[in-house]
Amino acid sequence: MPEDMTVGIAPVSGIEVSGGAGGFRAKGEDLVAMSALAGEVADDMIKTAVAGHKFLAEPHVLASALLNPSGVVKFEAAMALALDGPNGLTATSAAISLRGDALRATKLAYEAADELAARGLDASRWMAGLAVASAPGGVVAAGLAAGTAIAADVYANYDGDWNKWLADHPGMVDTLIGMSPGMLSSLGVPVDLATTLDLLAATYADGTAVVTSFDPLPDTGPHSLRDIMLGLDERNRPRDDGDQSNIDVRVIKDASGKVTGYVVDIPGTKDWNAPWDPKSANDTGVNVDAMAGNRTVLQQGIEKALHEAGAQGTGVPVMLVGHSQGGIVAAQSTNGLISGGYNVTHVVTAGSPVGRIDIPDNVQMLSLENKGDIVPHLDATDNPNTANRTTVTFENQTGNVGNNHSIGGYRYDENDPNKPRVDQNYVAVAKQLDEGSDPSVRRFMDSTGAFTRGSDESQLLRYRVAREGVK
Repeated sequence: MPEDMTVGIAPVSGIEVSGGAGGFRAKGEDLVAMSALAGEVADDMIKTAVAGHKFLAEPHVLASALLNPSGVVKFEAAMALALDGPNGLTATSAAISLRGDALRATKLAYEAADELAARGLDASRWMAGLAVASAPGGVVAAGLAAGTAIAADVYANYDGDWNKWLADHPGMVDTLIGMSPGMLSSLGVPVDLATTLDLLAATYADGTAVVTSFDPLPDTGPHSLRDIMLGLDERNRPRDDGDQSNIDVRVIKDASGKVTGYVVDIPGTKDWNAPWDPKSANDTGVNVDAMAGNRTVLQQGIEKALHEAGAQGTGVPVMLVGHSQGGIVAAQSTNGLISGGYNVTHVVTAGSPVGRIDIPDNVQMLSLENKGDIVPHLDATDNPNTANRTTVTFENQTGNVGNNHSIGGYRYDENDPNKPRVDQNYVAVAKQLDEGSDPSVRRFMDSTGAFTRGSDESQLLRYRVAREGVK
């Protein structure tokens, strides 16, 4: 890990946590567990009631009626009341069984409402896009009208600073992307967002990964969420030492040298290119392909790097950590890597649009999102609120699109290299989460011991992933 010379952190505000162990879906699983327990109790009570009915016709009880008829009558009446009365075992068993059914129904109702809300939002944006494109003058007229209104706002209230306007209105990205399928559908071929991504991805040829390895470096591995973010920040920052690597695999070892885990650091986009001009394994095509659910050249590179690092088929846990594009690829790669014999157990993303990407239920995922960062809005949806997916949103408005999206690890002052700056943005929120007590975050971090308890025996392996035939 880079030497820690920070003097503090720039606190972020408005931290909100959804999903995970303390989230809505996790509570839904608790409802299911309570429902099952209620069913077991109800079954036990009804069995007891059935057994109790035998005493009503027990021969010795009936025979005693000759000696004490009034006593037997009272006994039979008391037993009947205890078994079949309004508060008896039979009625209580039925009530507990109904309570269990109600708990199951409540869980299903909550999930259905959550799903309908998400679909309803997609549908409303789709319809808005269709309505705009179908208006007199179509898309061009609507675009000119909207552009004129936005431009007026930018110059009237932001002194012409488009960057600051966009940083202050990240939600516009959700709306515009959500409307785009409806606008395209106005041409006569109905499409949804998934189909639109598929069509766009088809314009980018992904290619084959070529992986080059470099000499390993000593490492201690991360010991906190902040360390995880700092390692990703170190990987993501521009290199001026001739190092051409673009993926790190941290081989975490204990004091005896035994490998306990692998941490893969995956950086964000480096090249913005048109479909006919393929660039690096960190270009626009990888973004589009990953969001469309395709296996990308960067994913191929990760697989090859992990194979060379010795992770395949060993059962040793793997954590994928990514910023921006890196987070998209990390999430999208989980199923393929698991199928390929890699034990992916954890994913950490920062500033990544991963809400529409499915990951296995047994993979724990933590997503950090600055509410002022436009990039997490590119999928036009919220992240699923499930027991294995924890999302942390926070406020850190810098008035600049790039700064809102940056990982935020410390940088040295160009005029004074001995004066380090404080942690910011994603690194800063990681530090605050390390010191916090949120149950979902705590449960996630408590499960990362294979990656956060490394020793000086650990190693940093560096790899360069490139497209075959592209310089």
